[in-house]
Amino acid sequence: MPTAFLCDFDGTIAPTDIGAALIRRFAPGHEAQRESMLARWVRDEIGSRELTLAECEPVRVTADEALAFTRAFRIDPQFEPFAREALGRGDAVMVVSDGFDFYIQDQLDRAGLSMLPRAANRARFADGRLEPEFPFTDGGCGRCGNCKAQHVRRYRALGFHTVMVGDGLSDRCGARAADAIVARGALLSWCRRSELRAQWFESFADVSDLARRVAAPAPPAGS
Repeated sequence: MPTAFLCDFDGTIAPTDIGAALIRRFAPGHEAQRESMLARWVRDEIGSRELTLAECEPVRVTADEALAFTRAFRIDPQFEPFAREALGRGDAVMVVSDGFDFYIQDQLDRAGLSMLPRAANRARFADGRLEPEFPFTDGGCGRCGNCKAQHVRRYRALGFHTVMVGDGLSDRCGARAADAIVARGALLSWCRRSELRAQWFESFADVSDLARRVAAPAPPAGS
């Protein structure tokens, strides 16, 4: 059975949360409001869609300024070889993010990975403001901007063994739906509290090693 790797972007493919850094940079003076909303999200009082709307409301930035800022960041250098090896083996790799499409597309394009399917929130820039849009809300839980469980379920319906790879609380829905979880950071802590089995990873070199073990044929009985 082929495997589909559903990979979070901010904090996972990109070691830094680029979306959070963008909001901090272009909404100065709103730290207390942002921390209050983040605390409510961590307590699961609000969904990530409501959090994103609140965080973006004070942001003042143009499309050119936003792209120039996000280009200072880089993705995990091990992600590109992981993705190419997985695709060459017949597995699937999809980027699933509650961040924004413009910097995800730019980062993947610059890494030579334009072919990867992706789903993320959409950033619309108008009159110096960042206005989030949520094309993947439908079909999900209704609370996430981009509920990752819907993408997991789609690959399972196609006959794939599904693996959620992530680092944060926006990966919870995807983790619940997946056949296996590869996690670090807040997602790993949440999995342990929720008694969900998860494999720890530090970089995509670890994910590659795990993928090879999963793909390796079982030894003959009695060997």
